[in-house]
Amino acid sequence: MTASSGAPVLSRRALNRTLLGRQFLLERVARPAEAVIEHLVGMQAQEPIDPYVGLWTRIEGFDPAELSTLIEERRAVRGSTLRTTLHLMTGRDFLALRPVLQDVLERAWRGSPFAKDLVGLDLAEVVAAGRELLDKEPLTTAQLAVALAERWPDRTPNSLAYASRFLLPIVQVPPRGLWGKKAPPRALTVETWLSRPPGTDTAADDVVLRYLAAFGPASVSDIRIWSWLTGLREVVERLRPRLRTFRDEAGRELFDVQDGLLVDPDVPAPVRFLPQYDNIFLSHDDRSRILVKRVTVPDLVWKGGVLIDGFISGAWRIRREKGRATMTIELAVPLAGAPREEIEAEGTRLFEFLAADADTRELRIVEGDWAGDRAQAGSG
Repeated sequence: MTASSGAPVLSRRALNRTLLGRQFLLERVARPAEAVIEHLVGMQAQEPIDPYVGLWTRIEGFDPAELSTLIEERRAVRGSTLRTTLHLMTGRDFLALRPVLQDVLERAWRGSPFAKDLVGLDLAEVVAAGRELLDKEPLTTAQLAVALAERWPDRTPNSLAYASRFLLPIVQVPPRGLWGKKAPPRALTVETWLSRPPGTDTAADDVVLRYLAAFGPASVSDIRIWSWLTGLREVVERLRPRLRTFRDEAGRELFDVQDGLLVDPDVPAPVRFLPQYDNIFLSHDDRSRILVKRVTVPDLVWKGGVLIDGFISGAWRIRREKGRATMTIELAVPLAGAPREEIEAEGTRLFEFLAADADTRELRIVEGDWAGDRAQAGSG
């Protein structure tokens, strides 16, 4: 697939500002959390707190009780979808998208050590037994493993349980995922939790269009990184009459929905704090549109990212010890004056949001030496 010779070229900065605009990171929006979650096609949720941070940074005056209510009322659920990773989605999205992504989960299962442990067993029988248990009551993985091991005592219990975790459409149920609550992850089948089964349409066309609306313009490789779906070249070619095309500065062909927002590259970008696993830096093969030079995703594994001039140029974390909370903001670029003050102000607001119950709070800004090299925000 080659780029159309006459397609307009979008600079790295234009792609950055456009991504921020579509992700509600240029200006907070006054929209319901449910609508924002659907626009983003779900939010990574391995860490239960992450969606709350992601919505706080995107929605004006976000109230965490709004998301907790969605989860309690079963209008939002947490289950494995994109990249086999736990995501928060609206209930209707999970029911619609999980069948499209079933092949992703099945391929991941076949490549897992758990599958190798179960060679020789009737896998359909194992999964059916898991479904029967998870239809009845919420179980942790350990509880499911113990129950299945009674039937197959000569097999590794965890491997038996993970067959269901990979292959069944299951969701974690509250109080896991609620604001201010801590609870072990217990799962039920989505059909039991939502009182209706997943859909049956496995075509990826609508998923691709929704990705482009929230993350585009993007290449086929970008879509693949985001979803782990295969056969995407054929999908995009089928959709081509409905798409517009661009090129990036390296000549790669980028696809977009016809009415996709395009943002002027000179639009100022405010400081924004992202959760640890925000999809904005995990959903492109070419991450140069969002990561400052020399910063890589592994730099952010144990921290959330900080957007400075639109690019992830720092990271943050909060540590607690008894009644004391400390927030550390580590910069990958040296900053002073007004930009540093903006970081401190936005960091303070997030700190108050996440650690309102702390007796004392301390915020520190330090300059790191990421990848052994100083970078310049937005530099090419």
